[in-house]
Amino acid sequence: MANTPLFFVDTSVLLSVDDCADRRRRESARAWLAVLWQQRRGRTSTQVLNEYYVQVTRYFKQGMPLGDARAKVRRLQQWKPWQIDHQTVESAWGFEARFGLHYGDALVIASASQSGCAYVLTDKMPAGLRYDAVQVLSPYATDVSDIERMISL
Repeated sequence: MANTPLFFVDTSVLLSVDDCADRRRRESARAWLAVLWQQRRGRTSTQVLNEYYVQVTRYFKQGMPLGDARAKVRRLQQWKPWQIDHQTVESAWGFEARFGLHYGDALVIASASQSGCAYVLTDKMPAGLRYDAVQVLSPYATDVSDIERMISL
């Protein structure tokens, strides 16, 4: 298991799990998260968890009750969320400058990289692009069954 790739999950994917507006996206996000939980390959960051909490409690059409949102964030703590530190910020600034990323996206890539993740699951950056050792995947354009192929690469 030490050589198997880890997958960093961005805020947009976590939100899709709870979004009733788009059934197809919700089902894809849920399928990906189920596999990542089962195979213990999911990772995230404190930035993502904070964004998720704010979005799901304040900006969803019918906000999630605070207790439910807190329970989800607590559960995701099992994924060893990357703590944003000075080195992560410096790394993010590097990604921002080299690749022209928005700072929030650069922080996601930096956190994924420092967490040892090979992939970032998001729909906020173009799928297929690679930022050094981290590749962006869309969970809505990549079938979760492809995870076995990615593991063997």
